[in-house]
Amino acid sequence: MKISARRLARFELVSFDAGVVKTIAGVAARLGYSQRRITSSAGHDAQMFARVCPTAMIFVPSIKGISHNPAENTAAADLEAGANVLLQTTLELASRE
Repeated sequence: MKISARRLARFELVSFDAGVVKTIAGVAARLGYSQRRITSSAGHDAQMFARVCPTAMIFVPSIKGISHNPAENTAAADLEAGANVLLQTTLELASRE
């Protein structure tokens, strides 16, 4: 048997906007949600947007840590928390000049 591989796509790592990251952390803390910073090597739209505008991501925990898989599942309360952080972060960023 012969096996060959070829790279179809490879994107460089990006750093997210420190101000947006700080705002997300502040909002999460203010809403009483636990938080920690993580890195992701998965491809996301935010990875592309970060090249042209201030960008960051909000992650919520997946049950049993399963992510990017058809078995991925997240508790409704965690989805609600993530949506609340997104909403409040968006409102805060939009109110800045």
